[in-house]
Amino acid sequence: MLKSIFSLPADLYKNRRLVMKLAKNDFKTRYAGSYFGTFWAFVQPVVTILVYWFVFSVGFRSNTDELGVPFVLYLVAGIVPWFFFSDALSGGTNSLLEYNYLVKKVVFNISVLPVVKIISALFVHGFFVLLAIILYICNGRFPDWYYLQILYYSACVFFLVLGLCYATSAIAVLFRDLNQIIGIGLQVGVWLTPIMWVREHDRCQQPSIQNSSAESCILYCIRIS
Repeated sequence: MLKSIFSLPADLYKNRRLVMKLAKNDFKTRYAGSYFGTFWAFVQPVVTILVYWFVFSVGFRSNTDELGVPFVLYLVAGIVPWFFFSDALSGGTNSLLEYNYLVKKVVFNISVLPVVKIISALFVHGFFVLLAIILYICNGRFPDWYYLQILYYSACVFFLVLGLCYATSAIAVLFRDLNQIIGIGLQVGVWLTPIMWVREHDRCQQPSIQNSSAESCILYCIRIS
Protein backbone atom coordinates (compact mmCIF):
# COMPACT_ATOMS: atom_id res chain seq x y z
CA MET A 1 0.00 0.00 0.00
CA LEU A 2 2.78 2.43 0.93
CA LYS A 3 4.57 1.55 -2.28
CA SER A 4 1.52 2.51 -4.36
CA ILE A 5 1.15 5.78 -2.45
CA PHE A 6 4.76 6.83 -3.01
CA SER A 7 4.61 5.76 -6.66
CA LEU A 8 1.63 8.04 -7.35
CA PRO A 9 3.67 11.25 -7.92
CA ALA A 10 5.92 9.37 -10.34
CA ASP A 11 2.89 8.01 -12.22
CA LEU A 12 1.36 11.48 -12.45
CA TYR A 13 4.61 12.97 -13.73
CA LYS A 14 5.00 10.16 -16.23
CA ASN A 15 1.47 10.69 -17.54
CA ARG A 16 1.47 14.49 -17.15
CA ARG A 17 0.74 15.18 -20.82
CA LEU A 18 -2.12 12.70 -20.87
CA VAL A 19 -3.54 14.16 -17.64
CA MET A 20 -3.47 17.72 -18.99
CA LYS A 21 -4.99 16.63 -22.29
CA LEU A 22 -7.81 14.78 -20.56
CA ALA A 23 -8.38 17.71 -18.18
CA LYS A 24 -8.69 20.17 -21.07
CA ASN A 25 -11.03 17.85 -22.94
CA ASP A 26 -13.11 17.33 -19.81
CA PHE A 27 -13.43 21.08 -19.31
CA LYS A 28 -14.48 21.62 -22.94
CA THR A 29 -16.86 18.68 -23.27
CA ARG A 30 -18.71 19.56 -20.07
CA TYR A 31 -20.45 22.39 -21.92
CA ALA A 32 -20.00 21.11 -25.47
CA GLY A 33 -23.73 20.87 -26.17
CA SER A 34 -24.56 24.44 -25.14
CA TYR A 35 -24.50 27.48 -27.39
CA PHE A 36 -22.15 29.56 -25.20
CA GLY A 37 -19.93 26.59 -24.32
CA THR A 38 -17.40 27.05 -21.50
CA PHE A 39 -18.79 30.55 -20.89
CA TRP A 40 -21.32 28.95 -18.52
CA ALA A 41 -18.52 27.60 -16.33
CA PHE A 42 -17.81 31.19 -15.26
CA VAL A 43 -21.25 32.79 -15.48
CA GLN A 44 -23.06 30.47 -13.08
CA PRO A 45 -20.64 31.00 -10.13
CA VAL A 46 -20.63 34.76 -10.74
CA VAL A 47 -24.44 34.85 -10.64
CA THR A 48 -24.38 32.74 -7.46
CA ILE A 49 -21.98 35.20 -5.81
CA LEU A 50 -24.17 38.15 -6.83
CA VAL A 51 -27.30 36.47 -5.45
CA TYR A 52 -25.62 35.67 -2.12
CA TRP A 53 -24.21 39.19 -1.92
CA PHE A 54 -27.62 40.76 -2.59
CA VAL A 55 -29.50 38.52 -0.14
CA PHE A 56 -27.06 38.81 2.75
CA SER A 57 -25.66 42.30 2.22
CA VAL A 58 -28.72 44.14 0.95
CA GLY A 59 -31.53 41.94 2.29
CA PHE A 60 -30.23 40.70 5.66
CA ARG A 61 -27.71 43.57 5.93
CA SER A 62 -24.89 41.31 7.11
CA ASN A 63 -22.17 43.39 8.74
CA THR A 64 -18.44 42.64 8.58
CA ASP A 65 -17.22 46.01 9.85
CA GLU A 66 -15.54 44.28 12.80
CA LEU A 67 -13.23 42.57 10.31
CA GLY A 68 -12.49 45.81 8.49
CA VAL A 69 -13.57 44.53 5.06
CA PRO A 70 -16.74 44.91 2.99
CA PHE A 71 -19.07 41.93 3.01
CA VAL A 72 -18.43 41.20 -0.67
CA LEU A 73 -14.72 40.62 0.03
CA TYR A 74 -15.54 38.38 2.98
CA LEU A 75 -18.00 36.43 0.83
CA VAL A 76 -15.65 35.99 -2.14
CA ALA A 77 -12.77 34.86 0.08
CA GLY A 78 -14.91 31.97 1.30
CA ILE A 79 -17.08 31.08 -1.68
CA VAL A 80 -14.25 30.87 -4.25
CA PRO A 81 -12.37 28.00 -2.55
CA TRP A 82 -15.71 26.34 -1.76
CA PHE A 83 -16.65 26.37 -5.45
CA PHE A 84 -13.38 24.60 -6.25
CA PHE A 85 -13.74 22.09 -3.42
CA SER A 86 -17.33 21.15 -4.26
CA ASP A 87 -16.77 20.99 -8.03
CA ALA A 88 -13.60 18.92 -7.69
CA LEU A 89 -15.10 16.55 -5.13
CA SER A 90 -18.27 15.96 -7.14
CA GLY A 91 -16.37 15.42 -10.38
CA GLY A 92 -13.64 13.30 -8.81
CA THR A 93 -16.16 11.04 -7.10
CA ASN A 94 -17.80 10.27 -10.43
CA SER A 95 -14.54 10.04 -12.41
CA LEU A 96 -14.25 6.24 -12.60
CA LEU A 97 -17.87 5.89 -13.66
CA GLU A 98 -17.69 8.68 -16.22
CA TYR A 99 -14.50 7.32 -17.78
CA ASN A 100 -15.48 3.66 -17.55
CA TYR A 101 -14.39 3.11 -21.15
CA LEU A 102 -10.83 3.96 -20.05
CA VAL A 103 -11.07 1.92 -16.86
CA LYS A 104 -11.81 -1.21 -18.90
CA LYS A 105 -8.53 -0.80 -20.77
CA VAL A 106 -5.88 -3.02 -19.20
CA VAL A 107 -2.96 -0.71 -20.02
CA PHE A 108 -4.56 2.47 -18.69
CA ASN A 109 -3.52 3.83 -15.27
CA ILE A 110 -6.86 4.67 -13.64
CA SER A 111 -5.19 6.53 -10.76
CA VAL A 112 -4.93 9.63 -12.95
CA LEU A 113 -8.70 9.97 -13.50
CA PRO A 114 -9.56 11.76 -10.22
CA VAL A 115 -6.63 14.11 -10.89
CA VAL A 116 -8.08 14.90 -14.32
CA LYS A 117 -11.35 16.04 -12.76
CA ILE A 118 -9.60 18.14 -10.12
CA ILE A 119 -7.37 19.88 -12.66
CA SER A 120 -10.45 20.53 -14.79
CA ALA A 121 -12.05 22.28 -11.80
CA LEU A 122 -8.76 24.10 -11.19
CA PHE A 123 -9.11 25.97 -14.49
CA VAL A 124 -12.24 27.70 -13.25
CA HIS A 125 -10.75 28.18 -9.78
CA GLY A 126 -7.77 30.07 -11.22
CA PHE A 127 -10.13 32.51 -12.94
CA PHE A 128 -12.05 33.21 -9.73
CA VAL A 129 -8.90 33.63 -7.66
CA LEU A 130 -7.85 36.29 -10.16
CA LEU A 131 -11.32 37.84 -9.91
CA ALA A 132 -11.04 37.89 -6.12
CA ILE A 133 -7.65 39.65 -6.32
CA ILE A 134 -9.15 42.24 -8.69
CA LEU A 135 -11.98 42.88 -6.21
CA TYR A 136 -9.44 43.37 -3.43
CA ILE A 137 -7.48 45.80 -5.61
CA CYS A 138 -10.65 47.74 -6.41
CA ASN A 139 -11.16 48.13 -2.66
CA GLY A 140 -7.67 49.54 -2.18
CA ARG A 141 -5.90 46.37 -1.07
CA PHE A 142 -3.03 45.85 -3.48
CA PRO A 143 -1.00 42.64 -3.92
CA ASP A 144 2.20 42.06 -1.98
CA TRP A 145 4.33 39.10 -0.89
CA TYR A 146 1.58 37.81 1.39
CA TYR A 147 -0.49 36.93 -1.68
CA LEU A 148 1.88 34.01 -2.30
CA GLN A 149 0.07 32.27 0.56
CA ILE A 150 -2.84 31.77 -1.82
CA LEU A 151 -0.71 29.29 -3.78
CA TYR A 152 0.10 27.35 -0.61
CA TYR A 153 -3.46 27.12 0.63
CA SER A 154 -4.77 26.31 -2.85
CA ALA A 155 -2.28 23.44 -2.99
CA CYS A 156 -3.51 22.27 0.43
CA VAL A 157 -7.11 22.21 -0.81
CA PHE A 158 -5.96 20.41 -3.98
CA PHE A 159 -4.30 17.56 -2.07
CA LEU A 160 -7.14 17.39 0.45
CA VAL A 161 -9.77 16.91 -2.25
CA LEU A 162 -7.43 14.53 -4.12
CA GLY A 163 -7.25 12.22 -1.12
CA LEU A 164 -11.02 12.37 -0.66
CA CYS A 165 -11.64 11.65 -4.35
CA TYR A 166 -9.45 8.55 -4.32
CA ALA A 167 -11.63 7.18 -1.54
CA THR A 168 -15.03 8.34 -2.82
CA SER A 169 -14.41 7.36 -6.46
CA ALA A 170 -13.57 3.80 -5.41
CA ILE A 171 -16.67 3.58 -3.21
CA ALA A 172 -18.91 5.10 -5.92
CA VAL A 173 -18.16 2.16 -8.23
CA LEU A 174 -19.91 -0.17 -5.78
CA PHE A 175 -22.34 2.33 -4.26
CA ARG A 176 -23.76 4.55 -7.01
CA ASP A 177 -25.78 6.68 -4.59
CA LEU A 178 -22.65 8.13 -3.00
CA ASN A 179 -22.47 11.02 -5.47
CA GLN A 180 -26.00 12.09 -4.52
CA ILE A 181 -25.15 11.87 -0.82
CA ILE A 182 -22.05 14.00 -1.37
CA GLY A 183 -24.15 16.55 -3.26
CA ILE A 184 -26.50 16.87 -0.30
CA GLY A 185 -23.55 17.09 2.07
CA LEU A 186 -22.05 19.94 0.04
CA GLN A 187 -25.37 21.80 0.06
CA VAL A 188 -25.49 21.53 3.84
CA GLY A 189 -21.79 22.30 4.23
CA VAL A 190 -21.98 25.65 2.45
CA TRP A 191 -24.35 26.85 5.17
CA LEU A 192 -22.57 25.21 8.10
CA THR A 193 -19.23 26.81 7.25
CA PRO A 194 -18.79 30.57 7.90
CA ILE A 195 -18.83 31.57 4.25
CA MET A 196 -21.84 33.88 4.34
CA TRP A 197 -21.93 34.49 8.08
CA VAL A 198 -19.34 35.53 10.66
CA ARG A 199 -18.57 33.52 13.78
CA GLU A 200 -18.90 35.43 17.03
CA HIS A 201 -15.36 34.34 17.90
CA ASP A 202 -14.08 36.08 14.76
CA ARG A 203 -16.02 39.22 15.58
CA CYS A 204 -14.37 39.41 18.98
CA GLN A 205 -10.86 38.20 18.13
CA GLN A 206 -10.18 39.36 14.55
CA PRO A 207 -8.27 42.65 14.50
CA SER A 208 -9.58 45.42 12.33
CA ILE A 209 -8.12 45.48 8.83
CA GLN A 210 -7.42 49.06 7.87
CA ASN A 211 -6.64 49.09 4.15
CA SER A 212 -3.81 46.56 4.56
CA SER A 213 -3.26 44.33 1.55
CA ALA A 214 -1.23 41.89 3.67
CA GLU A 215 -4.02 41.40 6.17
CA SER A 216 -6.58 41.20 3.37
CA CYS A 217 -4.65 38.30 1.87
CA ILE A 218 -4.35 36.69 5.32
CA LEU A 219 -8.16 36.86 5.57
CA TYR A 220 -8.44 35.13 2.18
CA CYS A 221 -5.94 32.44 3.18
CA ILE A 222 -7.61 31.83 6.54
CA ARG A 223 -10.94 31.30 4.80
CA ILE A 224 -9.52 29.11 2.04
CA SER A 225 -8.07 26.83 4.72
